[in-house]
Amino acid sequence: MAKAFQDYYPDSYRHCYGCGPDNDHGLQIKSYWDGDESIAKFQPKEFHLAFPGYVYGGLIASIIDCHSTGTAAAAAYRQEQRELGSAPHFRFVTAALHVDYLRPTPLGPSLELRSRVTEIKKRKVVIETDLIVDGVVTAKGKVVAVQIPEDLVPDKP
Repeated sequence: MAKAFQDYYPDSYRHCYGCGPDNDHGLQIKSYWDGDESIAKFQPKEFHLAFPGYVYGGLIASIIDCHSTGTAAAAAYRQEQRELGSAPHFRFVTAALHVDYLRPTPLGPSLELRSRVTEIKKRKVVIETDLIVDGVVTAKGKVVAVQIPEDLVPDKP
């Protein structure tokens, strides 16, 4: 299987609670290209609940957020026709996050995230994401992601 977008993060960015592959206590979101969309799957645990039988809305926002910022980085590499993880590194953070909760998300089934890049500029990428459970969209998100400013990059090449 191909490496996830997050597996290409440089060491200084591998600790994010939502998507950091080196954070043993985190969610460890893994995102991949599926044509022009990105996809991630997440299996919520029994403690990720809002009330019995349903996923906590904050978790939904977190996985939409981290999947979308990972997608933004991958889209920036794709736009420049560069290999994922090549220097200088692309890493994005959230400038805005909007989530519409369309119906309660059941706890138990795997959650699927499908994202589309709707705008890409030099330092800004806009991503729209659907959260799907058993073929039903239970939430929609929109993330405005911005490239981390140079003065905050801890591992400048």
